[in-house]
This record gives sequence, C-alpha cells and structure tokens, in this order.
Amino acid sequence: MRKRVAVVGGGIAGLAAAVRIRDRAPADTEIIIYEQSGRLGGKLRTGELAGATVERGAESFLVGGPDGGESAAVQFVRRLGLGDRLVHPAAIPAALAIGGALLPVPTGTLVGVPGDLSSLGAVAHPAAGADRDEGRPLLAAGADVAVGALVRQRYGDEIADRLVDPLLGGVYAGRADHLSLATTMPALACTARTEHTLAGAVRAARAAAVRVPGRPIFAALEGGMTRLVAAAATAGGARISLGLPVREIARTAHGWRLLLGPVPAPQTDDVDAVVLAVPARPAARMLAGVDLTAAAAIEALDYASVALVALALPPGTPLPELSGFLVPPTEGTLVKAATFFTRKWPHLGGADGPVIIRASLGRAGEEDRLQHADPVLTATAHAELGRLLGGELPPPIGSWVQRWGGGLPQYAPGHLDRVARARAALAVRPGLALAGAGFDGVGIPACVASGESAADDVLKYLEEL
Repeated sequence: MRKRVAVVGGGIAGLAAAVRIRDRAPADTEIIIYEQSGRLGGKLRTGELAGATVERGAESFLVGGPDGGESAAVQFVRRLGLGDRLVHPAAIPAALAIGGALLPVPTGTLVGVPGDLSSLGAVAHPAAGADRDEGRPLLAAGADVAVGALVRQRYGDEIADRLVDPLLGGVYAGRADHLSLATTMPALACTARTEHTLAGAVRAARAAAVRVPGRPIFAALEGGMTRLVAAAATAGGARISLGLPVREIARTAHGWRLLLGPVPAPQTDDVDAVVLAVPARPAARMLAGVDLTAAAAIEALDYASVALVALALPPGTPLPELSGFLVPPTEGTLVKAATFFTRKWPHLGGADGPVIIRASLGRAGEEDRLQHADPVLTATAHAELGRLLGGELPPPIGSWVQRWGGGLPQYAPGHLDRVARARAALAVRPGLALAGAGFDGVGIPACVASGESAADDVLKYLEEL
C-alpha cells in the first residue's frame, strides 16, 4: 500500500529528511512538506547588496565531520549535484576587539578554551594558580556543566569573558555561563571526564580530532545558500505546502492526523508517519496532545534573537587584513561580530567593487536592544563598527537588515538528557521523529544529519508496517 509521510518544517533539516526519504523509500511514497511561512530554507537565505551575493543567514558550513570524513553538509551538497559549486574562504585570520584594539585570536584553543595558557598574549590572563590537578577528572561520568562555569573555575574570569564568550557567542549568540558543555563542545566534555586539568582536556580533545592535511575548514556555495534550498526541494520530490500551519498532531489507529490551518477553518491530513522539524516551542505545542513528558522536555529550550546588518561601503575603503572580528560582551557594544565579507570570500568579486561588512547584533538576553527600526540598527552598527576599527567609516552606499527573532537555540546544561527523555517518551508512539537545531545542534551539518537520522527512523517504521 502506498505510504504518506508528512515533514513539518521546511528548513534545511526538514528538506534533508525529505531527500533521504525520497532516496530510500519506495518510489510511490508520497512526501508532503508543511512550512508555515511563505518560503523554504529556514535560516538559509541569500541576499544581494551592491551587486554582491551576501547571505542573510548562515554563510558557511564545516567541511569535515567528527570522524574525519566529509561533513553531512558537504555530502548533502554532493548528493544534490552541487559539489562543483563549493567555495572556500580566504586563508586570513580573524581578531578579537578588546579595549580599542584588534588582537589576534589565540591559536590552539577549542572554541576559545585554551590548551596552552602561555599562548594568549594580550587577550587574557589566567587567574593565579589556575587549573591545578586535584587528583580527579573535571567531570563525573554523564555529568554536564555550563562552559563558563568550568572555564571560570579553572582559568578565571578574564579568559571566560574575553575569549570563550565571544567565540561561543559567534556561533550561538549566547553566553558561556548558560551554554551546555556537552552540547556545544562534546569532544571537550568527553575528555573532561578523564582528564584532571582543563588544559589537558583541551589538548586531548584536539589530539583526538581527525584532521585531513590541506583540507579547508569551511565551505559555502557559489550563488548562495538559496541554491542549496532549491536543489533540496527539487530532489525531495515532495508536495510543498506553504503558509498552512500545523497546529496539532494526534495518533490514530493507522498513523497520524495533522490539524492544519486557522482555527475558524481547520483542515486535517492523515499520514503514516511524521518528521517534526520545527523549533522547540512549536514542536512542544504540537506534541502536547501526544505526550506531555516529551512536550515539557522540549519546551524548556530557550532561544536568542539576533539581527544582521550588511553595509556596502565605497570601493577602496581601508580595512585591516582580517576576515573579521568578534566582540566580547564586556565591550558593551550591540555588535557582537563582523565579517569583512568581500575580503573573506574571494569569489564575490575583485578589489574594485564595494567593500561589504556584515555585522551580527544582539546576544541572548539583549532582545530589548534590538527593538528599534531598521535605520536605527543600521546607524548603530555603522557607528560601532567605526569605533571598533579605530576610525569613522564612510557613509554606506547600500545596506539591509535581517532579523532572526528567536533564531538561535540556547542549550542549557542537561540539554542532551532532556532531548533523550523526549525521544524515549515518543518511542512508544512510533512513526514520529524529531529533527532540527532545537534538538541536535546548530550549523548546517548538524541540521542535515538530524534530518537524515529522523528520516531513517521513519523509514524503519514504514518498513515494519
């Protein structure tokens, strides 16, 4: 009998799930992607500024996977026939903006956590008597802790504030004091359960990482991430339903029923299986009638809001020989990071065109600072970038603002256990799988892998029907 699968959520995790199902399910399997907004891609969105392609969301992805092979994102790109479109950033360093200076990001760190306290230069200094061996592992088996708590305990506040916070914030827009070590740095969490010092744990985690000589660390797609979204939508062969929200999910005698659309004019759709690839809070609302334990575990996840401001400056505007810089929260600026886009990505054009800077504004807990009109955010970003670079920037010849309200998950300690509890509770109701950044980590590789894993769970269930 022909099977029907609903994928709720049209971000990259949902699209990856649809492609995996299409590749491995019988040819007559019907796949429907329900996306509440009017477009696919989630946080992947390509924009244009002054004739250049500038991402309005994620700009790149990791090339390597944890096992030393290609990341799930690169494999997905190749599956979609876009391997010849992979491009890589220029091999130029980034900096930290501290005290009116741009200081080199120290080498030998793991997301800012140093393994050699003598290599930090002027960026930060360890506390006196830091990181002593106390005769036991840093973490008990299965334990989790906030990254900031561990770093402050072992190294002192300055390293946490000036180095770890901005590097973690560049990825998660969150504060190290609130982010789970096991979720954001699983390799370090693993070695911290055997090593007696933080420096030793960092060195062990770096030594265990599989590196391929000469392979770039990051990649993007020529033409932008929207190309990836379009290719995935086509390859998935799904029926796409845009602008029709899924409000509830219920188990039936033969599968699952989706309650769709506005309350005054509800619709239903009956399917054999569901991949739920939406953020945590809407997922919790949909699951409330399925399992309260799962819904409660998922609902605990918080999110941070950010805004991106892209500025096109006149050709020839001087910038430091950097790919960009990160700003510690202690500097007090709304700008938390800046990318010198046209310098970092050589494929965007020559030196004669406009100079484009993309700034990231806002951190977790600073949502009120983003509550201004676009022109105000643009002027703030322009002024702060000038001060951080040591001089006033020329007026921009073009700009745009992209807001991502509630866009980045904030993984509190214990996140992995909460997700495991939710999935265990749902396991007694087979045919429903969770996918996406809210559960399995940020970044395109993590989301692709999450979507594919959810698809595999659904496919196994369908085979058993």
